[in-house]
Amino acid sequence: MARKKREVPALNSSSMADISFLLLTFFLLTSSINTDLGIQRRLPPPSDPNVKPPEIHKRNTFTVKVNRADQLLFDGQVGEITGLKERAKEFLSNPQNLPNLPEKMSTEIPLIGKYDVSKGVISLQNDRGTSYDMYFKVQNELTAAINELKDELSRARFGRAYKDCREDQREAIDKAIPTAISEAEPKNVGGTK
Repeated sequence: MARKKREVPALNSSSMADISFLLLTFFLLTSSINTDLGIQRRLPPPSDPNVKPPEIHKRNTFTVKVNRADQLLFDGQVGEITGLKERAKEFLSNPQNLPNLPEKMSTEIPLIGKYDVSKGVISLQNDRGTSYDMYFKVQNELTAAINELKDELSRARFGRAYKDCREDQREAIDKAIPTAISEAEPKNVGGTK
């Protein structure tokens, strides 16, 4: 007589796909996904090819170089990241109107009146080997310098922080203190000596 094969009991897995789908949906809907915002910069409008670009004098340029070893050079002098913001603020504001710092042009600005607008430009040059960490630190310090100048002016003229100003007040502050950061294409800057 032939032996009867014993059947192994099987699990009913028909609802397993439904449960997996529900778990996946739950985790997708309840988890937060971090998104990088990047560096916020408003690009200037394209320049007219028929118009000659303005000449920028040496005294109106604050040069910041970062080499592949993440060392900084401000206007030909070796510096630390901790001093960059204050040096950039001093350069752009030129409070004593020194001849080695940027020229100022007296401009009539709505809501502010006559204001001496700096012609200063910060020129940033990175080496191809500069680390992302150092690049972002330099960008943050330069942006912080401009933001602090805007905040100081808005508090002096409007009695409130720049972020709390109305849109027309912020536009007036932006005209008085333009964001003048020029970034050159990365190249081999070399060492700072």
